Amino acid sequence: MFDDLFRHRKAYSRSITAENPDGAAAGGGRATPETTLHAPSAGYARDLGTGWKLSPCRPVPAGRTVTIMDHEGPGIVRHIWCTLDPKHYRTVHLTVRWDDDEAAAIDCPIGDLFCCAWNDAADIVGVAVNVNPKGGLNLFLPMPFRRRAHISVTNAGHEDVTHFFYQIDFTLESVPADAALLHAVFHHVERVPHAEPYTILHRVEGAGHYVGAFMAWEQRSPGWWGEGELKVYLDGDSDHPTICGTGTEDYFGGAWCFGRSYSAPYMGYRLVAGTENEPGCRHAMYRFHMPDPIFFHEDIRVTVQALGWQSHPDGAKYLPLQDEISSVAWWYQLP
Repeated sequence: MFDDLFRHRKAYSRSITAENPDGAAAGGGRATPETTLHAPSAGYARDLGTGWKLSPCRPVPAGRTVTIMDHEGPGIVRHIWCTLDPKHYRTVHLTVRWDDDEAAAIDCPIGDLFCCAWNDAADIVGVAVNVNPKGGLNLFLPMPFRRRAHISVTNAGHEDVTHFFYQIDFTLESVPADAALLHAVFHHVERVPHAEPYTILHRVEGAGHYVGAFMAWEQRSPGWWGEGELKVYLDGDSDHPTICGTGTEDYFGGAWCFGRSYSAPYMGYRLVAGTENEPGCRHAMYRFHMPDPIFFHEDIRVTVQALGWQSHPDGAKYLPLQDEISSVAWWYQLP
């Protein structure tokens, strides 16, 4: 992952922001009052002129899609940073298309993509996703592309986003023939059907490796909610998975019902709101398989059981839950 620190090769560093929308060499800081993407900034810099922060951000009007990157390859997107008012986290989507594919490889609400649920900016000390005060959203998963990288932002809400700040850091360089492309998908159910598992990743055909998940979980029943096992079905698995965990909190690196929030490089849990183990309580969790990727060669499917723990006169027993759950799954896949 950090091989760039130890060797030099023929790669050209570029960066796209509202101050350099094309990511061109020597293209930054050229905005004028007529070309700025954020008109008020021209007034802020009226005593300074070109080169003095005339176009630091851009608006994303309600109901509109704005392209923030459209660049020919080959290359690798290495870092995406952005920030906006957290009230737009669920209604503003980030969409990524690789090469000339019409189908999006990534299409997720910005908040969930950066492991922040319910319009709440959490501090996350992760390697793949890093969120810093006060809502600085960072994604560090490498994203190779061969012919083209197209990234857009869609405001599906009813209110304009007046300030959308962003920076996309990438390199222009050759991409190996066996390089897999990053994908991410968002899934949400308001109420899990009784005694059915929640699907984090519906069946994907092809070859690649699974790299992680973020989950936002709101309880609808009292008591402990995290008994469910996470299951990964690989390469033709049908009724029974190749990988079967031992509990929800175990998969996310915790144990014995969590007990408190934590944020670590590859996994974390946070009690977001409410009284612990009471209806309406909200939990958020992330897990990245960067040191331990899960490889698939034919297909993959990932589920987790919505399962609680219930005291009972005849003895404690498991309780299927019908909680509200949403998730983002990340994986790399060969084109």
